[in-house]
Amino acid sequence: MSPTDETPEPQGTVADAVSGNWVDRLAPELARPYLRLSRADRPIGTWLLLLPCWWGVALAAGRYGWQATDLWIILGCAAGAWLMRGAGCTWNDITDRDFDAAVARTRSRPIPSGQVSVRQAIVWMAAQMALAGLVLFTFNGLAIGLGLASLGLVAIYPFAKRFTWWPQLFLGLAFNWGAVLAYAAQSGRVDGASVLLYLAGIAWTLFYDTIYAHQDKEDDVLIGVKSTARLFGAATGKWLGLFLILTVMLMSSAILAALLPAAGPVKLALALAAPWAMGWHLLWQMRRLDIDDPAGCLRLFRANRDTGLIAALFLAAAALA
Repeated sequence: MSPTDETPEPQGTVADAVSGNWVDRLAPELARPYLRLSRADRPIGTWLLLLPCWWGVALAAGRYGWQATDLWIILGCAAGAWLMRGAGCTWNDITDRDFDAAVARTRSRPIPSGQVSVRQAIVWMAAQMALAGLVLFTFNGLAIGLGLASLGLVAIYPFAKRFTWWPQLFLGLAFNWGAVLAYAAQSGRVDGASVLLYLAGIAWTLFYDTIYAHQDKEDDVLIGVKSTARLFGAATGKWLGLFLILTVMLMSSAILAALLPAAGPVKLALALAAPWAMGWHLLWQMRRLDIDDPAGCLRLFRANRDTGLIAALFLAAAALA
């Protein structure tokens, strides 16, 4: 096939978007830049924000029993994750527009490429946050308060790479807040089990986002952006092993704290299978990781949707047992 016979990429396509994604194929042309700003063409971030929420619902249901409102909490978390991930990415692109213009992988994003102005992006971010707020205010008062408190973490995260080598930790603090929020929405309380589950999610985020950050480490050196990928360097494998162990141990502790007092052996076994199955999947990623292969790092990063889903399914099965 000659070059002239090839199907051209849709105008404005972002470099690291999934090939043939629905935004490029199906979305109205006017909406595409805004959907790209929200990363609707790259759904992995929504999954990584949503899955800790589902862990929280399932763990709370396993301890306190299923409630009539749980289906709405599950669906509301999905809608809220999509909207708040979009708003967070929009805020990230507003604050990082100069950095993004200097990095090959990100200079095609809507703001640095000129598809969307900063003012338009701010209006779009506000609209997404308003819709997410409508979802949040259907939950109980404790969950609403937790949701509002998370906005501080969302606001700070884009600046973390300017002042710390651990911006992945700040991402973990923000991305896993839903574990506590959803647990509170289901049970009406925050307890030790929900906090341990939150910490497990943070350890998991340190694992997958360190892999993700290895894509940009050369550009990050040039523009002065910090990351755990740059901090760990050749020792990345050892650090990932530590984060794997922390993820498994902290989630196991959360499950024991929640279920051990009253759960039967089947429920407990199903629930404890969640962190250990996650651990095997994370180990699989480590064995395939080449920190000098950006495309491979992106594939492994995206594989963490399955990692989190494995845990969610086992926790849900335990809650139903």
